[in-house]
Amino acid sequence: MSKPATLTLRVLAHLLSYPDASLREHLGEMRAALRLERALGPARLAELDALMQRLAGARTMDTEADYVETFDRGRGTALHLFEHVHGDSRDRGPAMVDLVKTYEQAGLYLAPGELPDHLTVLLEYASTQPPAQAREFLREIAHILQQIFSALLRRQSPYASVLAAVLELAGERAQAVKIADEPALDESWEEPLAFDGCSTQGQARPGQPQPIQITRRAPSGAAALQPGVRT
Repeated sequence: MSKPATLTLRVLAHLLSYPDASLREHLGEMRAALRLERALGPARLAELDALMQRLAGARTMDTEADYVETFDRGRGTALHLFEHVHGDSRDRGPAMVDLVKTYEQAGLYLAPGELPDHLTVLLEYASTQPPAQAREFLREIAHILQQIFSALLRRQSPYASVLAAVLELAGERAQAVKIADEPALDESWEEPLAFDGCSTQGQARPGQPQPIQITRRAPSGAAALQPGVRT
């Protein structure tokens, strides 16, 4: 990203947003912005064009249902990046607070209901940074982007092209990486049996030793999204 990609990053953020009627009304402007800035290669632009044509041509109800099925029904394609790093652990809360502080130091404030680790928010933040800093920021989360890209590729989702574009702006090549198989949705939401332990994963039954995991708090900003970072 040797030149500014402000418009491109914002378009990519919008393409990963809920595709309601309002977003679909602006697809033409989004396509024009990508062509104007030329921050992406021709092949990637063609893929994004195909996605936008698909969004524009389908019924709003169908595009919204596809979005929910793609991003809200499984952790592999979740756009909340801390979901991939911290899961449901207690580390997620402090990491959220650190990321909010990073945004506020840049003069950015979240709207009510917005979570700081959603990829659309991260892309909006990156769009406000100078090119070198934006690229470095995206590179710090590239390992998570590769996982989401791979999960979308496995599903043959056209949204994979958006993740590939973000990786391209980070100076990384989008490539499929090995990802764990996701449990069936019903299985992942299954409640533990009453009086049979506190959780379906990671804990033993009553009367048996309970495993304890101790982790260090990650640093603020995008680096907090990287597993294994130590303070």
